[in-house]
Amino acid sequence: MSLVNLISAARGQVPVDLLITNVRVANLLSGEISETAVAVYDGKISGFGDYEAEMTIDGGGAYLVPGFIDGHVHLESSMLSPAEFAKAVIPLGTTTVIADPHEIVNVIGLAGLKYMLDASADLPLEVFFMLPSCVPATHLETSGAVVTADDMRKWIDNPRILGVGEMMNFPGVLFGDPAVLAKLAVTGAKRIDGHVPLVRGKELSAYIAAGIRSDHESSELEEAREKLQKGMFLMIRDGSAARNLQDLLPLVTPLNARHCGFVTDDRHPDFLLDFGHINSMVQDAIAFGIDPLIALQMASLNTAQYFGLRTKGAVAPGYDADLVLIDNFENLSIKKVFKNGRLVAENGEIMPFESPRTVVLPRTIQIKEISLSDLVIRAEPASQVNAIVVVPNQLITKKAVLECRVADGLAVSDPERDLLKMAVVERHHASGNIGLGFVRGLGLQGGAIASTVAHDSHNIIVIGTNDTDMLFAVQEIQKMGGGQLVVRNHEVLAALPLPIAGLMSDRPLLGVRAAMDDVNEKARELGCSLENPFMTLSFLALPVIPDLKLTDKGLVDVNKFDFIPLFSEGE
Repeated sequence: MSLVNLISAARGQVPVDLLITNVRVANLLSGEISETAVAVYDGKISGFGDYEAEMTIDGGGAYLVPGFIDGHVHLESSMLSPAEFAKAVIPLGTTTVIADPHEIVNVIGLAGLKYMLDASADLPLEVFFMLPSCVPATHLETSGAVVTADDMRKWIDNPRILGVGEMMNFPGVLFGDPAVLAKLAVTGAKRIDGHVPLVRGKELSAYIAAGIRSDHESSELEEAREKLQKGMFLMIRDGSAARNLQDLLPLVTPLNARHCGFVTDDRHPDFLLDFGHINSMVQDAIAFGIDPLIALQMASLNTAQYFGLRTKGAVAPGYDADLVLIDNFENLSIKKVFKNGRLVAENGEIMPFESPRTVVLPRTIQIKEISLSDLVIRAEPASQVNAIVVVPNQLITKKAVLECRVADGLAVSDPERDLLKMAVVERHHASGNIGLGFVRGLGLQGGAIASTVAHDSHNIIVIGTNDTDMLFAVQEIQKMGGGQLVVRNHEVLAALPLPIAGLMSDRPLLGVRAAMDDVNEKARELGCSLENPFMTLSFLALPVIPDLKLTDKGLVDVNKFDFIPLFSEGE
């Protein structure tokens, strides 16, 4: 784009490319709504009012707002390829996302970052990235790769990389681990995202003092308030598993809202199609009582300014023409979506676009031969175990000491008491590592469910009512090359293959959604009581979110950041 030509267009000396007339502009900079026309030249907004234009669109009195920005999302967690993810969110008004690809990088290393950069290039959705900082996330699990500060330094100057991704190793920060601090130093003038669930007081201050300026893990109001008070950009999250929006909205006021933004972190295809993306958060915030202009700032301008995207997040001259036409603020009905001044979606339908060239990645399921004996837990009568307790709609879990069922000297699943055996099988190096434990809160009454989506190292996670079904599920996952499935009595009841690193499908959006609905429905038919069983399953191996998690190396007390025995010792 020629700056001279843009200036000429803004002055009205040459025709603009597009004039959107008869609109009510939501001006997030001045905090007002004005009736005018908006001119676009070469992908940029060139001015307001009357202009000679190559093409004119009548906005019909609708509101014109900036395109929505998701400030923290893992594209892999949608289980969609980047192109299919774009097809899901663009009609919902999302024009930009900041993605952290640490899921795929934990599986195949920085080749995964290159894949995501290539697969998301030239889409009508603009995708920026944060450089994964925790590969592996901790020493408490086995990942498929190791990424050092030197590795990160080779990528940080890429213009599509906005900084260093969520630093989950907060003990490493607090204790000044040289390797962790070296990763923080890579960022230079760019941003460092945080990840500190339930961390408070002096420890939070120390974490922030290290240069980490955002957090998306707040689940409690006072926790979020302290993070705001101490200078963090508060990323309010509403994902498929972690629903924090309603709990945190009471904190938002006109005086502090500019330091808050909306993020989804992880949303599955069913959630995107049924409830929406950032648009749903804007609508819910407005329904809660947040001023519509403030809600729109949180959905665009605030996040753009936090990340230094100086030409995004507002409808004003010189800003990118990422624009959304909406009927009203009550139901946020989206009529048209423009990316760089080009119409990319209309009335919920994506405009056709050419998908990037398909890149074939190697198979990523490498496990040592496994037998029933590998799943055995020997136990004395009346033994008590440290059990993981699921908290519905949250990523955090609780720890409970429960008496396990013992049969023939073995600790086994007890569906009647909703205490089920769980295993995490290392799948990257065929090491033979298998972590065994128990979980309460799924309600499964028969069969087993398994997945290769198990944050953040993405080993195979399986929960079942009996060892035979659990073993069969792991073996079928291996044959499938990664994915999610439900089994019973040596029969696969439903499956969602995920051939891209065991994380993403190569199917179209609606096909993935149909297969995902099937695995969730079959899990519920087996008694699972959760709304989204597989989303919950995927976080039970993540040892950076309290309280108790299971990895391939064993049971982890996240608050102690260390392993604890499966059997309780009266602690």
